[in-house]
Parts: sequence; C-alpha cells; structure tokens
Amino acid sequence: MKRFIYSLITICIGSIVVQACGYAPIPHEGSSGAPVPTEGSTQASEKAILAGEWEYEEGGMVVPLRLDRFGNGTYDFKDGRFLTQLLSDRRWAGAWAQRANDREGGFEITLSDDYSEGEGLWWYTRIERDAVPNKAGGRFHVMKVQSTVGNQILSVDRFPQ
Repeated sequence: MKRFIYSLITICIGSIVVQACGYAPIPHEGSSGAPVPTEGSTQASEKAILAGEWEYEEGGMVVPLRLDRFGNGTYDFKDGRFLTQLLSDRRWAGAWAQRANDREGGFEITLSDDYSEGEGLWWYTRIERDAVPNKAGGRFHVMKVQSTVGNQILSVDRFPQ
C-alpha cells in the first residue's frame, strides 16, 4: 500500500511538471512597456520595416498598433501587447496578450508586396486559466500609417499618385 501511494504521488508530480513545461505564456515585461525581442527569430534589421504605427481593423473596429524596430509593441484595447516572432518574405507571425481580460494568442499575417498592409488570422492560446481554449479567433486587416526610420516618424502615403 505504501508503495502504491508513493507511485501515485510520483505520477501526480510528473504530470504537473509535464503540464507546466508545455505552457509558454508571453513574457510580461518589467518596466519597459514593450515585449522583449526573441533570439533565434529574424534579424532586427529585417524586422525594422515593421517599426511605426499600424491600424488593425476587424469588423469595423480600428485599433492603432505602435511597434518598435523589433516589431514589438502595444495597443490600447484591453492593455494589449504585441510580439513579432517571425518575419520571412511576406509572412509575419507572432503572439499577442491582453492584460485587462487575461488572454493570449497568436497571429499570422500575409503582407502586401510593399509591406504596407496585410490580411491576418488570430487565435487564442490561453483565456484566463484555460490553456487549451476552444473559442474561435478571427480574421483582420492591418495597414501601416507611419514608419519610424532612424527615430524619425515618416507618414505613409496612402494614396500614391
């Protein structure tokens, strides 16, 4: 009986460790206010094309995204954070988190040839304590409004002549 109890405890601890290792939340930054760039992803110089202000549009709602030279940043809706993990050719992918409603997820965007706009898909990876949510995400559109080059803000011409 004693051996059975030890085996049961070992199995429970092992299950907890396996579950904890499988959960990878977006790191909440300390005082900087923006996610930390990840290593092993595309070089910062390639991601710099994402720097500036973007408009995220979904179902008639428009939310400004403010991104740094790593493609990471913030948005006001639900105290949102945005993390770029991949920019390859015209494929832009990463993660998002919203502190105000305790949700996290991922996204993937296919950018236009000039990288000024794109069509995307987002999904949940966590809703509060649910690490395997089955709630659907959605589709969205992004458009670059301003670029930041060498710490200068440049307006993006929406109506080229």
